[in-house]
Amino acid sequence: MDFSILTDYFGLYLEGFWGTILSSVLALIGSFLLGSVIAVFRITTVKGLRWFGTGYVEFVRNIPLLLVVYIFYYGPSALGFPLDGFKAGTIGLAVYTSAFIAEAIRAGIMAVPKGQMEAARSSGLSYIQTMMHVILPQAIKLVIPPLGNQFINLIKNSSVLTIVAGMDLMYFADSISTETYRTFDTYIFVAVFYLVLTLPLSYGVRVWERRLQRKY
Repeated sequence: MDFSILTDYFGLYLEGFWGTILSSVLALIGSFLLGSVIAVFRITTVKGLRWFGTGYVEFVRNIPLLLVVYIFYYGPSALGFPLDGFKAGTIGLAVYTSAFIAEAIRAGIMAVPKGQMEAARSSGLSYIQTMMHVILPQAIKLVIPPLGNQFINLIKNSSVLTIVAGMDLMYFADSISTETYRTFDTYIFVAVFYLVLTLPLSYGVRVWERRLQRKY
């Protein structure tokens, strides 16, 4: 193991590391918000919205992540407003992950007792108010472990940004590997940086899951 690669190119590793963090955080926020909306569409009584939600989930979940990223990278360029690799990759990552988050949140909504909805509606709350203030908060608490797993997958999937020059950790690792010809050593250090991100999150998810098991 040649540790001089890490020391000599630490600045590039760090730049890619922060790029991966920024992309992951933005995609996490976007996927959670979009996934929550799609989850509500999936269980609404309005047929058009329910069909849209179902179609969205089935379409996005059954195509490769790389294809989703390409859609947002090449699609806007064809329409005259190109996106750089970072933006296109982050948007594609958010859209792809939102389909899986939507299904997790939908499962949480279905697990909330129906009496909660009926009680909230009888007290004068609208459907949207009931969802926002009564149902969704309970549903999200129930599905925090699977949501956490999706967020971990999101961080790992962020490596797809390198395909569109997204300035992430893998992108800079490719540059280092090309310059040094030390491919194995270069990517071993990349794995360490990813572990720095994913292991604490994985541990936090397990702790939260045990707390929920004791509570319920």
